Amino acid sequence: MTPRPSLGLRARLLFAFTLVCVVTTAAVAGGIYVQARNDILQRTQDATVETVRSRLKDVFPLRSATPDQDELGDIAAVVPDRNTVEFAVAIYGETHSPTAPPGGWRPGGRVLAPDLGVISPELRRKVADGEIAWQRVVWDDTPWLIIGTPLLIDEPDRPARASGIEVYAARSLIAEQSSIDGLAARAWGIGGVALTFAIVLALLATRGVLRPVRELGRAARLLGEGELRTRIEVSGSDELADVARTFNNTAAELERHVKQLREMEADARRFVADVSHELRTPLAALTAVADVLDEEAADLPEPAGRAARLVSQETLNLTGLVNDLIEISRFDSGVAALALNEVDVAELVGATLRTRGWSEQVQTELPPAVTARLDPRRVDVILANLVGNALRHGEPPVSVRLTADAHLIALEVRDHGPGLDEAVLPHVFDRFYKASAARARSEGSGLGLAIARENARLHQGDLTVTNAPDGGAVFTLRLPRRTHDQDGGAE
Repeated sequence: MTPRPSLGLRARLLFAFTLVCVVTTAAVAGGIYVQARNDILQRTQDATVETVRSRLKDVFPLRSATPDQDELGDIAAVVPDRNTVEFAVAIYGETHSPTAPPGGWRPGGRVLAPDLGVISPELRRKVADGEIAWQRVVWDDTPWLIIGTPLLIDEPDRPARASGIEVYAARSLIAEQSSIDGLAARAWGIGGVALTFAIVLALLATRGVLRPVRELGRAARLLGEGELRTRIEVSGSDELADVARTFNNTAAELERHVKQLREMEADARRFVADVSHELRTPLAALTAVADVLDEEAADLPEPAGRAARLVSQETLNLTGLVNDLIEISRFDSGVAALALNEVDVAELVGATLRTRGWSEQVQTELPPAVTARLDPRRVDVILANLVGNALRHGEPPVSVRLTADAHLIALEVRDHGPGLDEAVLPHVFDRFYKASAARARSEGSGLGLAIARENARLHQGDLTVTNAPDGGAVFTLRLPRRTHDQDGGAE
C-alpha cells in the first residue's frame, strides 16, 4: 500500500498558524456579534415593555369588570404607536379584541402583523400567572417581538390586583434584524481582513522558522555527498541554534574520524604495495628454483617429488597473489593507465580463448567488424577472469556474446550452473571475497573480480552480475567504443 504523501513542514506550519488565527478570530468576532445582538434585542425588548406599561396606564378606569370585545378593542388600540408597538390584542377569558381584518393589518403601511395564532401556549401561561413575558417569532418571513403582560389594577392602600385582562403587543424587528445583519457582515469583513493578515504573518513566520531548517537540510545533503567540511552558521541561542551547533560538532567529529580512517587505509595500501614490490625479487628467484624442481620432480623419489611439485605450485600461487596486490595498489594510488588501441573486439575475444585453450569449451556469438578503442591487455585480463570463473565454478555450456551500438559494446559471459546466491551478489566484486569458504585456500586470491571491475571502470565502463531466469550467472562488461585517454603514471 502506497503511503499517502504528507504535507511539508512549511504547509503544516502555515495551516496550523492560519487555523489558530481563524479559530481565534471566529471566537472573538462571534462573541462580539452575539453580545451585540443580545444587547440590541434587549434594548428593543426593554423599550417595548416600557411603552406597553406606560400606555396601559391610560386605559383606567375600566368601564366594566367584565369587558366585552369593544372595550377590549379600545384597550388594545391604546398600546400601538409609530416607533415601538405596531399591533396589540387584549384578551379576557374567551373574549379578545378584534384581530386583523381580511387581508391583515398593515400598521404604518408595513408588513402584515401577526394574529393570535403566533402567541404560544407557554407565553399565555406565563402571562396568566401574572408575569410579563416575551417571545420572538417569525411570521410571514418577518421577525417579530411579542410582549405579553397582565393588566393590573392599582388601588389606593391596596396591592395591585389582576383584572383578568391579558395584553399582547407585537413589534416588528425588521430594523433590528437589519442592524444585526450589518453587524454580521462587518464581523465577516473583519474576519476576512484578520485572516489575510494572519496568512501574511504565517508566511513571514514560517519563512523565518524554516530558513535554518532548510540550511540544515542543505548542509546534511552536502555532508551525505562527502563534503565533510560543511558547517552551518550559528546565530542566536534558541533550539534551532542548538541543533546547528550539534550538527557542526557532529560534522567535525565525522571529518576527523574519516580523515583518520583514510590515513589508516592509505597506510595499509602503501604497506601492501611496498611489501608486494619487495617480494617480487625474492619471488623471481624462488620461481626459477621452483621451475628447476618442477622439471626434476618426476625423477625424484616420493615424497620428495610430491614436495617439489607442491613448492612449485605454491610459488606460482604466491606470485599470482603478489602480482594482483601490485595491480590493486596501482588502482588505489591512481597510477593505473590505459594503453589504448583500435581493436577488433571479436578477434580480441577469440585470442583470449585460444591462448588459454578454451576455444572448444566456450560457445561464442561474436559479430564481425565491431571495433572499439580499448586497452587489449586489460580487456584480456577481464575476459580471462570471467570465462575462467565460469568454467571452474559454473556448468556448461559457457558462452560469450558480443553486442554493440553506436556508443557501447557489451560482452556477456554466461554459464548454466546454479547461479549465485542472492546474498552473494552484492559482494561479488569485493576484495578478497569468495562465494564459497571451501575454496578459500585452494583457488585464487579473491582479487580477480575486483581487478576486473577496476579495469572496466578505468575504461569508463562497468562490470555487473546477475542471475539468468533459467539458471546460471551472467556477467556483463559494458565499455564505451571510444574511451578517452586518461592521465596516469606509467606501469
